[in-house]
Amino acid sequence: MQARDVMTSQVVTVTPDADIGKIARIMTEHRIGGVPVTDAAGNLVGIVTDGDLYRRGELGTDKQRSGWLEIFGLDSGPAHDYVAAHGHTAADVMTTRVFAVTPETPLRQIANLFERERIRRVPVVVGNHLVGILSRANLVQALVSTPGSDRDPALSDQQIRDLVIAEYKRLPGGMPAEGNVIVTDAVVHLWGFVPSGVELDALRVAAEGIPGVKHFQDHTFRYFGDAGGHQRAPSELVVEQPEAGAPD
Repeated sequence: MQARDVMTSQVVTVTPDADIGKIARIMTEHRIGGVPVTDAAGNLVGIVTDGDLYRRGELGTDKQRSGWLEIFGLDSGPAHDYVAAHGHTAADVMTTRVFAVTPETPLRQIANLFERERIRRVPVVVGNHLVGILSRANLVQALVSTPGSDRDPALSDQQIRDLVIAEYKRLPGGMPAEGNVIVTDAVVHLWGFVPSGVELDALRVAAEGIPGVKHFQDHTFRYFGDAGGHQRAPSELVVEQPEAGAPD
C-alpha cells in the first residue's frame, strides 16, 4: 500500500500569518495534533504541531534559561525559545524543516520515517504542493480494512503446519526443531526448549498470523524454572513531580 491509499486528502491548513489562538482552536475542534502551513498557492512552507504550542508564556510553561553564554550573546537558544513561547503567528512557531512524502511512498517507508525521526504525521506533496496528510492514526485505520486472520481457508492441519514451519524459518532467531511443532484441529502446539520469553512471543505471533490457526498452545520450557510460558514485566507509571520551590 502507498500513501495515496490511506492519506487524508481534505487537509485543514493555515497560512503563515494565522493567529496562534486560531491555530489552537482549529487543532482542538478538529481533534488533530498538527496543522500544515501553506502559502497562497498551496505550497507547503511549514507545520505547527502540538509540540510547538505547549511551551507558552500564557501557560507559564516557557523555558527559564540563564547562563554565561546568554550574558555575552553567544547563545541564540533563549531568543529562539522566547519567540516560540510568545510568538503571535504560525510563522513565529512553525517548524520549517518538514519531512514530507509523495502519494507513491510505500507505507513501510513511512512507518520507518515515523520511527526514525520520532514524528507522528507527514504531509503528502506533489512537488511543493500539499495534497494530503498521513498520520500514525491513518496507519491504524488502514489496519482495520486489511484482511484479518479470522478467515477460515479450510486448510488441513498438515497445510497449516507447513505454513507455520515456513514462517518460523523466516524468524531472525531461527526455529525450533520441526518435530516440536504439532497442529491438531487447527491448534498449533509448540514443544521443546525456547531461550527466552521474547523468542516465545515471536513464535506465538508468527503462528497466530497463519490463516486458519485457531489457537497457539505453549508447551515449551526455559532454564531457571521458567516453564510453560512467561510473565511480562509489570506496567510502570512514572509521574513527574513538581520541583521544589517551583512556581505554580
